[in-house]
Amino acid sequence: MRAFASDNYAGAHPAVLEAMVHANTEHMPAYGADALTATARDLFRQHLGDHVEVFPVFNGTGANVIGLQSLLRSWQAVICASTAHINVDEGGAPEKLLGSKLLDLPTDDGKLTPQMIEAVQWRQGDVHQSQPAVVLITQSTEYGTVYTPDEIRAIAEVAHRRGLYLYMDGARISNAAAALGVPLREITTDAGVDAMSFGGTKNGAIAAEAIVVLNPALLAQGVGEQLGYLRKQYMQLASKMRFASAQFIALLTDDLWLKNAQHANAMAARLAAATTQIPGVRITQQVQANAVFAVLPKNAIAPAQEHTPFYVWDEAAGEVRWVCSWDTEPTDVDDFAVALRNAVSA
Repeated sequence: MRAFASDNYAGAHPAVLEAMVHANTEHMPAYGADALTATARDLFRQHLGDHVEVFPVFNGTGANVIGLQSLLRSWQAVICASTAHINVDEGGAPEKLLGSKLLDLPTDDGKLTPQMIEAVQWRQGDVHQSQPAVVLITQSTEYGTVYTPDEIRAIAEVAHRRGLYLYMDGARISNAAAALGVPLREITTDAGVDAMSFGGTKNGAIAAEAIVVLNPALLAQGVGEQLGYLRKQYMQLASKMRFASAQFIALLTDDLWLKNAQHANAMAARLAAATTQIPGVRITQQVQANAVFAVLPKNAIAPAQEHTPFYVWDEAAGEVRWVCSWDTEPTDVDDFAVALRNAVSA
């Protein structure tokens, strides 16, 4: 069974599994002091900049919490979209563990704009109010939409002008870069992002995510050293880190990350094209990455889910989400489109 519920449903890419098997052939130093982790770090630097520092972790929530913790104090706040993963899908972990307030802004497409950030008013220096310190954007967004390099640069400019850091939740950064046809660096380091989480799991890995510090000024301030302690304190330091690093080596070598993302995006485009002509089906967001959002007749949702599992995004509106993966096949898309048409007709 292949599902459209999430790219987390997909298994690991064979090249990733092969890399893990190779990492299992001999003893290696623990906690990241191994040759494979050094190689993975070098590959990240090839893609994101010679100066960046990389901290592999187990999952995206851990990456976001630790990454934000390195930029925040507990009395400070994070500006984010109301749909942001840290706001709606991390069980309150950022607020509980950081002690920081999330200032969530409503958006139509999951994307913040400079104007939205400028409109956030706070009493600077007033101890009675949380002081914003970070702007968080998600790439690609929770709606499957994508920030262009120019859009990110504009957000970075207003954030930095107001004394804020720009942090990117990059759970699907590969899908965004593939959709835009640009190198990873162009929508991260070169666009003014200060730090980010880098997603591997949704791109064909297993429990392999990373925190990446992009801004050398942060490293000069000791943020890299802080992250070493924070990663341990937040229980995200892998003793056998070589197995996570081996996965990143597989993904970042010969552009496997890009090929996987391009395929997932292409399958989402195929899915949108196959379903948009079905009477009663309305696509609600631009299909740019690997997700499709659609409103269906409510009585068609359950029968369609019986054929292929997927999530209901907005129950009141009848809006659903379909996510394609690196291993989604054209026949998966075509068969589902037939099943959906039958469910709507019935």
